[in-house]
Amino acid sequence: MFLEQLHLRHFRNYEDQPIAFTAPKTILVGDNAQGKSNVLEAVELLATLRSHRGGRDRDLVQTDHSESIITARLRRLSGDTKLAMTLRNSGRRTVAINGETQKRQLDFLGVINAVQFSSLDLDLVRGGPGERRRWLDVLLVQLEPVYAHILQQYQTVLKQRNALLKQRRSHLTNPGTTAPIDPTQLALWDAQLATAGTRVIRRRARAIARLAPIAQQWHHNISGQQEILELRYASNVAVESAAQDDAGVIQQAFLHQIKEKAIAEQYQGTSLVGPHRDEIEFLINQTPARQYGSQGQQRTLVLALKLAELILIESVISEPPLLLLDDVLAELDLKRQNQLLETIQDRFQTLITATHLGAFDAQWVQSAQILTVKAGQLHQA
Repeated sequence: MFLEQLHLRHFRNYEDQPIAFTAPKTILVGDNAQGKSNVLEAVELLATLRSHRGGRDRDLVQTDHSESIITARLRRLSGDTKLAMTLRNSGRRTVAINGETQKRQLDFLGVINAVQFSSLDLDLVRGGPGERRRWLDVLLVQLEPVYAHILQQYQTVLKQRNALLKQRRSHLTNPGTTAPIDPTQLALWDAQLATAGTRVIRRRARAIARLAPIAQQWHHNISGQQEILELRYASNVAVESAAQDDAGVIQQAFLHQIKEKAIAEQYQGTSLVGPHRDEIEFLINQTPARQYGSQGQQRTLVLALKLAELILIESVISEPPLLLLDDVLAELDLKRQNQLLETIQDRFQTLITATHLGAFDAQWVQSAQILTVKAGQLHQA
């Protein structure tokens, strides 16, 4: 796939900026805080409906404006597609494909596929389990857009069940102020949580099973055949690894563990069982990378993960996704920079931000489109 055009109106610090992409590689060069990352963020929003930088839609709308509009034209093997996303200070965002507004935002997913790699991703290993779950969920949406709906269903059920548990805790601590909870009502939510959670667990397990050998090979190469990487999906609902794709076994284990933790849940007022408490474990030479990996090892690990994401998505959708590299070269040493840049070549359309061109060899610069960024304006170098 190839992103031919992007147009930003009142988005972040861009007033009205059309961008035509003319080469497989585009380098956005400029000082910090000029708007380089904002271009990549706009593409990421079109691909995943979310930004790795977080925040609300109102934070994306330029000051003194009520809405911002991102439009794009994408060329894929199946044909050209026009995309539009309108973000508002107040009210729900809207998305359109070829001029047709989509009733559900989730129907927008899967039109653009992109892998985002930023300096923030280097915290993927060191950060908490929530960051690794979010990383895996974003990958799964790229592989299977319907997963966004599956995850949303689970989160809705989880929210309802937690509200009921909080109500029960209030009754236990202050019996005279709230009515008791009907056990039948909670049992119904238990069943729904187990059903919805099982769908999430199965897909997460499959994704790690497919990604792990690819990442392991990349990591082996980048580390000079010195290290072995392992990825493990540590589901909060414990089942044998051979049964991680068996819906019946998972659901039965889910309900059993809910019963085991019923008293603790009552007093804590929250759900203690389910994929919202999953962990993804990274091990280097059988040692947990989070606690014991050096900074260099952790960066090699994240680079291997991102390269594996590219290859896996390409194998699933049968064409290469876009690659968004946001201020990441400065965080990698020369060896890892070269490994990344050599892998990209012209295989993946790449948008990359940098404060200078010193990290690229002459051949890379010569074959790339160079755009200078200053105070929310782009200029062809």
